[in-house]
Formats: sequence, structure tokens, C-alpha cells
Amino acid sequence: MSEMQAPYEIDVPGNRNRKIRITDNHVSSVFDSILENLLSEDVERFQVVLERALKPQLGYLTDTEYQLYRRGKKLRPMMLLLSARMIYGSGELPEKVIMAAVSLEMLHVATLIHDDIIDGALMRRGLRSVNATRGTNTAILVGNLQFLQGIRSFVDAIDTDSEMGLVKLVLDTAFRICCGELDELETNPDWHPEKLRAHYYQVIERKTAILFGLACETGVALAQGRSSDSRRAGYYGRRMGRAFQIMDDLFDNLLSSDTAGKVQGTDLAQKRFSLPIIYAMEELGSDHLVSQIVRGTIEPSQEQLTQGVEAVKLSDGFSRAYGDARHEALDALEFLKPFPDNAYRQALADIALSTVNRSY
Repeated sequence: MSEMQAPYEIDVPGNRNRKIRITDNHVSSVFDSILENLLSEDVERFQVVLERALKPQLGYLTDTEYQLYRRGKKLRPMMLLLSARMIYGSGELPEKVIMAAVSLEMLHVATLIHDDIIDGALMRRGLRSVNATRGTNTAILVGNLQFLQGIRSFVDAIDTDSEMGLVKLVLDTAFRICCGELDELETNPDWHPEKLRAHYYQVIERKTAILFGLACETGVALAQGRSSDSRRAGYYGRRMGRAFQIMDDLFDNLLSSDTAGKVQGTDLAQKRFSLPIIYAMEELGSDHLVSQIVRGTIEPSQEQLTQGVEAVKLSDGFSRAYGDARHEALDALEFLKPFPDNAYRQALADIALSTVNRSY
């Protein structure tokens, strides 16, 4: 998510007399506070290990790829580090935890590159995407390099036989991410909205939530937490990831291209069945412009795309999707309750709440 130019008001689900002002400013301040007060030394080590992990690719990467690593909030590595510290406490974290955080970021960057190829996206994080800069064929190979080097880095991080199961977990996660990409491409526009919603959740579970879950589960496991605790942390991460993706889909309709770092209304233009669009279709009907655009029955002009985005924003489905994101975030908090009540657990709770940040 990127900083919004102005807050945006939506109705609170179930209460039409109460408004929510969605803004991203508080989200950034929460992350900045966590980095400064809890993870400053860990992040410094993370940057050193990341540079080391990128060196084998030195002759193949350009500034475009390096900017992908330099920009962004590093949310997934941050959650891995916080999950580890929730168990480990203060003191210098083992090197394998830092290496695992680097591995996770490389896997994430790989998914960004591949997403942009599939979507034909020309922008990423405010800059031209890898495929726009270097062409599709090169972008595919560069994305594959990030996947493979991320997995290699994780294997290098493992130093006990008991942790070998985590390697399989990483491989399973990479497999499911690819399955999620294929699932999204195979969405049938003629499905009933109820089936589209179920399919949407399957896609975001595999494409987005599972990587958040991996971050938290491996963080606890590498800090020598109990297997039941690592699984519980994974449940927190996956629910947080669902909330994150739903909010990302909401912001797709809210932010200008300059602010978001990508074209506004990309989901509608790409005929992607995001949750707010599915809800809007259900509310507005099959003859409405939104349904016609996303089902491909018309080739919309830019004016019609703008009208479609506005219709999604003004629909009750927009606030319904926000309510679903909030439910996922609050559900995530329940999985944190058995953990030690320390600053790191609180930081994970703050991240979940800031993901659905709102001021009244």
C-alpha cells in the first residue's frame, strides 16, 4: 500500500450512519516505529545479508531489480523477525533467522516480477517494471533467479536436522504460490458470485496469505519455538495476509497512479475478480457497466473504466469488502494470545490492526 493523497470515507458495514476514513499515514508510522524501536539492529544485519545473497546475480541484475529490493516496507521479513523475537526475546538473533528473512524477501520479489509479467503491468513501486524495462523473456528468467536464490539462501540458513522440514515448507509455499497464479488465470467469468468469492479466497490464500504465514511460522521455528507455536504463528500470518490482500484490492480503486505506483483501477482494467468488484457485480447486476467490463462483454474506453471504478467505490460491496478485511485482521489477533505478552507480540498485533487502519 502507498500513502494516500487524501483520506477516503466509506460506510461502516451494518451502520450506514457511521463513516470510516481510510488513510495510510498511520500504517507508515507503525512500521517506522517498529523498525526504529524493535528491529533496527536486525534490519541492519538483514541489509548486509541481502547484499551478500544478491552477489551471485551481480552480472544479471540491473538497477530496476535493485530498486525492487530497496523500495517497499519489507513487511514479510519484518514479520519473520518479530515472530522470532517474540520467542527469542532480546539479544542477537542467530544468523539463520536473518538469512531466512532475506530468503523470504527474495521469494516475494520473484512473485512481484512474475505478477507484472502476467498482468502486463508497466509500473511497480512507482518505477517501470522489470518486464517493461527488459522485456518478458528476460523478466521471466530474472524472476526465476530470485525464486531459486531465495530457496538456496534458505537452505544455507538451516543448520540442524530438525529444521530440514522447513525447507519442504518453503518449497511447498513456492509451489502453492504458482498454483495461485494459475488459479487466478483460470477464473471463469460466468461463475455465480458465490463461487467467484470462494475462488477469490482460494487465490489470495495461495498467492498472498501463504507467504505471510511462512514468515511467521519459520520465524518461531528458527527461534526454537514449539511446533504448535510455529503453526499458530502461521495461522496468524495467513489471516493477516488475507486482510492485507483485501485492503490492497480496495486501494486499487482508491489511489491515483502517481500515489499508488501503479495504474489506478488495474483490477477492473485487467478483468480481475477482486472481492470489492465481485461484491459490486452482485449488487449492481449483470447488466451494469462493472459486470460488462470484468466479464469482457465490452471493450471499455478510459472514460468507462473511470466510471466503473467510481461505481465500485460507491457500492455497498466496497464497505462489505472492508468489513471482511477487518474480520480477518481481528481473527489474526486471536492466534497471538497464547504467546508471551511482550513488545514483539504487540508489534505483530499493531501490524494486523494497521493493515485495516482507519481513523474516525
